[in-house]
Amino acid sequence: MKEFSEKIWQENEYNYAAAYGFIPSIHSYIHDEASDENRDCMLIVPGGGYCMCVSHEGELVAKVFYEQGMNVFVLSYTTDITMSVPLKKQPLEDISRAVRFIRKRAGEYHIKDKKLIVCGFSAGAHVCGSLAVHYDDVEDKSSEYKDISNRPDGAILAYPVITCGEKTHIYSVQTLLGYEPTEEELDYFSLEKNVTEDTPPCFLWQTATDDLVPVDNSYMMAKALKEKGVMFAHYVFPSGFHGLSYPNDEFFQGLAGGQYTFEQLEKAIKAVKAGKGVNVSDKRRKELEEQFPDIKPDEDLTGEAQPVEEAQPQEAEAAKQDEPEEQPQGLPPIDKTWIEDIGLWPELARVWMNRIA
Repeated sequence: MKEFSEKIWQENEYNYAAAYGFIPSIHSYIHDEASDENRDCMLIVPGGGYCMCVSHEGELVAKVFYEQGMNVFVLSYTTDITMSVPLKKQPLEDISRAVRFIRKRAGEYHIKDKKLIVCGFSAGAHVCGSLAVHYDDVEDKSSEYKDISNRPDGAILAYPVITCGEKTHIYSVQTLLGYEPTEEELDYFSLEKNVTEDTPPCFLWQTATDDLVPVDNSYMMAKALKEKGVMFAHYVFPSGFHGLSYPNDEFFQGLAGGQYTFEQLEKAIKAVKAGKGVNVSDKRRKELEEQFPDIKPDEDLTGEAQPVEEAQPQEAEAAKQDEPEEQPQGLPPIDKTWIEDIGLWPELARVWMNRIA
């Protein structure tokens, strides 16, 4: 297996205000072989409420599709653990560039003329779904990439955030769009409202008992895909908590691997603890210090502190709410029979991928 990481943006192309030195990247899991056999490609996009890219939705799943014979990449895209600088379209631009970046190197990555599938979880599924419905909106300003297609051949959306309406995951929307999004923004990122006949095929799965993102989200997307005549598969498993990724013994033992997905999170926490957070309120700084006690401040940071804005009324009100589902103290009760049904989803997805022309 060839493993390596590559930045998808040049420093002068990427200017998200709360990056803290992070640049989005892809991490590869490519078959190391003497032959030039080309393989289908999977781009995995972890979730994390747009606050981070969680590791158990990266490498663990990547290795499953690698074993299926695919060449696989994990995308570490722009997130904001401080919830202070709305992401807007930056994650969409990240995944769009990642698809173009990979396709430009199709010969090197042994994926030439093969399918490229994006696979996202939770908020990462929202990133993938956003590309599926808005790929034509994303213009790459680089002459190196602008003529390369960013339309995926298919999208796997696992326990996805789909809507920005009543059934949304409010913290994902707040981190993505801020605390006062416009109706236009809410409509644009309500994916069920933007499906067209040209949306690529989709594979959706979720559990009926999802405790964080209402299962209504995947039903909304399936309905929209059906109405537009887009090929799709939709599986709803009877039980299981949010974030099950690929539920095998390794998952339940906490052996996910792929800690590289936490790069931006760690850089942001170090900056906040050093007093260099961008527009981070005192309340949010204290929350992060308590939540991540083992991450030390970056003592090399110098210069003037970034401006700090007081929390807006909506932010202050949201902060008052209890968030046990956001920061659980350990896993909910585990039912190992989830391995028997939910654990089949990659095989079901493979059958679906084989049907894509």
